[in-house]
Amino acid sequence: MQELNYDVKQIVLNQKDEVISFKCELQENLQKAMNEFVEDHPNWDQYRILQAAIAGFLMQKGFQNRDLTRLYIGNMFSMNFKD
Repeated sequence: MQELNYDVKQIVLNQKDEVISFKCELQENLQKAMNEFVEDHPNWDQYRILQAAIAGFLMQKGFQNRDLTRLYIGNMFSMNFKD
């Protein structure tokens, strides 16, 4: 089983989009589930899962932002949106 790497360096996707990395502890069951999901769905990785989960949570809680919506939809459907 592939081990997930949570020690991420800051990455610049393009001139406008930046990724800020952070460390968090996950319960063992959650990490195992993510590992199994990534193994079964090679077009997903732990970063995409977390981005989609956080964006989805914020949207469900009523946070409305066009960029957030684009990030969520882009992660869920493997789409890249350009301004």
